[in-house]
Amino acid sequence: PLTFTRPVAKLRVGIDTLQGKWQAALGISAAQVSFYTQEYLSKKYPTQLAEDNLFVNASIIPNDELLAEIELLKPAQYLMKESTIVAFRKSGQEMEKGLFDFRNKKSLLTQNNFAKLNYVWEIFQLNEEAIKNDFKRLTKGKTSQSLHPSNIVIGNPDDLFLEEGSSAFASTFNTMDGPIYIGKNAKILEGGHFKGALAICESAVTKMAAKIYKGTTLGPHSKVGGELNNVVIQGYSNKGHDGYLGNAVIGEWCNLGADTNCSNLKNNYGEVKVWSYLEQDFIKRGLQFCGLIMGDHSKSAINSMFNTATIVGVAANIFGTGFPPKHIPSFSWGGYKDSPTYQLEKAFEMAERVMKRRDKVLSDYDKEILQYLFHESSIFRIN
Repeated sequence: PLTFTRPVAKLRVGIDTLQGKWQAALGISAAQVSFYTQEYLSKKYPTQLAEDNLFVNASIIPNDELLAEIELLKPAQYLMKESTIVAFRKSGQEMEKGLFDFRNKKSLLTQNNFAKLNYVWEIFQLNEEAIKNDFKRLTKGKTSQSLHPSNIVIGNPDDLFLEEGSSAFASTFNTMDGPIYIGKNAKILEGGHFKGALAICESAVTKMAAKIYKGTTLGPHSKVGGELNNVVIQGYSNKGHDGYLGNAVIGEWCNLGADTNCSNLKNNYGEVKVWSYLEQDFIKRGLQFCGLIMGDHSKSAINSMFNTATIVGVAANIFGTGFPPKHIPSFSWGGYKDSPTYQLEKAFEMAERVMKRRDKVLSDYDKEILQYLFHESSIFRIN
């Protein structure tokens, strides 16, 4: 559900998004980036063609060795790893023949080992290593803001970096297993305990006595409390109160009500099944740990409980007693099998109200995307 509302390049893994990693690797600005994505997303994320175009597979995390091979590509060449297209160059004129028309084109093969997202849970699985790599890149040649003396650092203090405007008081930071990055204007309230590798991004807030373990990213403008372990919050979402969240990915504009708890391990320690939208069924992929995966604009009521490997779609409002199903379709009102549909206009009203609190606007493009998803997801809703 994370890519129902955004291209893969906009997913956050580590400190920044995949787009941000590729921009830094290629030395280009955001203005030089465009997207080739699903048609219903293309108005918000258009493709802008030039005379010479470099296409990269956004599900791949770039590294220096891979970048060196990509920079050797000539027009009409493409780079492959087994059956995976890594990157290719095409002129605007060639694009008229079709994006993936490689007839009579020269392929180059790479033996480079790189990280690639194939499934949504790999966002949290790859996150710890991505934080470490991003930390080196984003802090290179920069000086950290001073840490207030009320805090305690366990481990190498050079592995704790505070951007301008950030603040932290009376908390502990453990960098023995990895670095801790605190973004611009982020606020760490008193009594928190933080273990790296960890990223607290721009303007994020951790509430008092928060306990956050390694492999976690709190995206921009998120508010978080309670206990988190190996969680990636894309941004602009709240888990502001006590409750446990582990091995999870949360989209934007989500809210987990007070004392929401999410299982990430079966009682018998067995392999979990995860809902697949592609196969429209629960599948096994060798996972033992998997918590909540939640799409944008979804919410849970206070005291909500989520079972291991629960998948929540876009704009679902979840409340009620007991565990809801492990697949909660988009635009569910309640989240249970007999729950009514969360009507589109009501979803618009809620999104506008929530986004206004962060000085953001639900654009006409956003509404078109949500309208498309509302109709496409109707096959999963009974009412």
